[in-house]
Amino acid sequence: MNLIFRMLWIIVRSFFMPRMEGGSYASALTLRVLPNDIDINFHMNNGRYLTICDLNRVDVFARSGLLKAMFKRNWIPVIAEHTMTYKKPLNIFQRYEVKLEVQRWDEKYFYMTHTFMHGDRIAAEGTSKGCVYARGKGVVAPADAFAAVEQDRSR
Repeated sequence: MNLIFRMLWIIVRSFFMPRMEGGSYASALTLRVLPNDIDINFHMNNGRYLTICDLNRVDVFARSGLLKAMFKRNWIPVIAEHTMTYKKPLNIFQRYEVKLEVQRWDEKYFYMTHTFMHGDRIAAEGTSKGCVYARGKGVVAPADAFAAVEQDRSR
């Protein structure tokens, strides 16, 4: 399955998953390493891990209501920083779970952790710092993003 199909699957899946509310934002996806995910060593390419983290974020956006708020206001999500530590390879066709948890936020950024698991083994761990950006206006404070989500829910 190409990444666009995975993205569409995540969005459709989000309609059937519990909504995220009350400051607890976490996502867990179970995926499989596909042939288009691998490098010449036949394990998942290091860049693909970052792309899979994007899928986790889309799940959080959709299930929290932020995706709707962003589309409605012409906002975009931006990753300002991402780190990843690779511990064990994920080989072709292996199933794995990737978890994202929004740890905290400040006046500008959301801070997230990402964990790739194969069984009870950690394959990779990472952190990211991201924000919501209003084109032409700059960064949207997380408090304002939450307020937009609540405003959309009340309608």
